Amino acid sequence: MNKVALVTGASSGIGMETAILLKEQGYIVYGAARRTEKMEQLKQAGIKLLAMDVTEEASMVNGVKEILQAEGRIDVLVNNAGYGSYGALEDVPLSEARYQFEVNIFGMARLTQLILPHMRQQRSGRIINISSIGGKIGEPHGAWYHATKYAVEGLSDSLRMELKEFGIDVVIIEPGAIITEWAGIAREHMLKTSGNTAYKDLTIKHASMFQKADKAGSKPIVVARTIVRAITTSHPKIRYATGGGAKMILFVRRILSDRMFDRLMLSLMK
Repeated sequence: MNKVALVTGASSGIGMETAILLKEQGYIVYGAARRTEKMEQLKQAGIKLLAMDVTEEASMVNGVKEILQAEGRIDVLVNNAGYGSYGALEDVPLSEARYQFEVNIFGMARLTQLILPHMRQQRSGRIINISSIGGKIGEPHGAWYHATKYAVEGLSDSLRMELKEFGIDVVIIEPGAIITEWAGIAREHMLKTSGNTAYKDLTIKHASMFQKADKAGSKPIVVARTIVRAITTSHPKIRYATGGGAKMILFVRRILSDRMFDRLMLSLMK
């Protein structure tokens, strides 16, 4: 029996590449995103498309129901949907901060809730939560984004222990700099939010750093291969740092004091 995988945020980047690789591995793959019109490439590859907004309850409920009615099971959930809301804490409206959490953490949690009863009944399953090296470090203007990724780390660590008795694995993926539309959206949002406020000088420098890092990042396929490895191996690691200097940055964070790491981050924005 072919295993069934649901990948959110599948309209581009990491999600799209992951869906394609899983299909090549023989999985029945459902690619979910708000904009299915951007997913013609996936449709041509034989991937089933789902219009799903992880901030809307009915959208998630209906999507899970559609998969279960058609396939009778869900073996893999890749929680990839997310975006980066950047701007100085003082400048970001709380409505935007709440939406950042709705997309990056509450949507992930709710979709997981909807799928878990079926994985428990199977007594098997694998949940892949896409975090970031941003779940281990901070940076100016990224308070809300990093807060969500720290939350993903804590949620995943707790969930892993809850689900052990049911044979369900929870794996955390921590990408570094990846060449996707994510960085451009985050950069534009940061400039719009804080590019003309008291924080403008550092904001402009940070945006420039983002642009350079984006060009030096890894392609999404690098992360997708890591995700598929975590799905297909019999004994996955708990965490995979991958792409765009991820392992090096996390190593530096471990060996430096908090103040030394702060200085290092700020020095990159000169």
